[in-house]
Amino acid sequence: MRPIYLDNNATTRTDPRVVAAMLPFFTEQFGNASSSHAFGGEVAGAVKQARKQLTALLGAASDSEIVFTSGGTESDNTAILSALAVQEGRYDIVTTAVEHPAILSLVEELAGRGVKTHVVPVDAYGRLDIEAYRRALSPRTAIASVMSANNETGTLFPVELLAQMAHSVGAMFHTDAVQAAGKVPVELKNTEIDMLSLSGHKLHGPKGTGALYVRKGIEFKPLIFGGPQERRRRAGTENVPGIVGLGEAAEIAAAQLDRERSRIGALRDRLEAGILRLGHCMVLGDTGSRLPNTSNIAFEHLEGEAILHHLNRAGIAASLGSACASGSMQPSHVLRAMNVPGAWLRGAIRFSLSRDNTVGEIDHVLQVLPEILQRLKALSPSWQERASVMPTNASRSTEMIL
Repeated sequence: MRPIYLDNNATTRTDPRVVAAMLPFFTEQFGNASSSHAFGGEVAGAVKQARKQLTALLGAASDSEIVFTSGGTESDNTAILSALAVQEGRYDIVTTAVEHPAILSLVEELAGRGVKTHVVPVDAYGRLDIEAYRRALSPRTAIASVMSANNETGTLFPVELLAQMAHSVGAMFHTDAVQAAGKVPVELKNTEIDMLSLSGHKLHGPKGTGALYVRKGIEFKPLIFGGPQERRRRAGTENVPGIVGLGEAAEIAAAQLDRERSRIGALRDRLEAGILRLGHCMVLGDTGSRLPNTSNIAFEHLEGEAILHHLNRAGIAASLGSACASGSMQPSHVLRAMNVPGAWLRGAIRFSLSRDNTVGEIDHVLQVLPEILQRLKALSPSWQERASVMPTNASRSTEMIL
């Protein structure tokens, strides 16, 4: 069987339709969008069309609210640093313990420079402590930044409510929607969200492309200075092929959103149900409110690295969590923030699906995984110790949710 890719929260396959839309802008329509001649005008029109396509996906009020960037990390950094720069007398940041490193690394750096940061905890399901968030907000808050959906567990956050709460103290609100955009509906014009980040390669677009939504009327200071591109909000010659590809990916995602959300959710549930029947595993995150494509399952007394190794040898790609934190010897900061018990903490595997996945692929994973788990249990001292004290008539767990 061909390799099975279940790591779509790390990146997605660029849709062939996206590639086809991009190709002419490398060799045929190669002008600079800022040039006044026909070559430039033709390319500028393509950039404008991509902006409209992204506006439609996000439900924004105007295409002037879309700023093209190099990806989610740049968009996140731009949003937070802008908010700190334009609000005199406001120097605090409020965020959460489970944000992507693109946010948490910046917040840590700013804390070292004297910016006061408030990191709000989550509960065992990965849900935000709303009252702690409320207490963290104050007239000193410049910006609150809370992700729309967690990249490891898929847990969704009530960002519309959180934006209203931030505005009640005069603060700006930003959301990292890198995992949510194109997977769940977004209608920004009906919210109080000030800024939103997204990344092209998470929705079958090209890598190195992204956008920052900036609500019309808010004060804004760019991160990158230079020419007049993006209405002087992000200098530098536009990556036209990438922007065109991002626009095409956004249009495809918007057209297929309802149908694919249901289909992918059914595949995720099929995978999850099959794994849970094996016992001694549990789903992490808020199963009542999460992305339709994401399942984070912890296996008791087993090492996730070992499971991934055997899955990879079987031609199946999954992950421990964020690809941007891979290589760390520490367990996931998200799972630690959720206080996942030690017996489960290192055995968590994230399966993240896309519209490319099929029922046949899911069933193949369910055929391969039991043998892998049995092999690893036989090699695990912790598992053997647990098994030695387990009652012989103990029933296997079917689902355990922290």
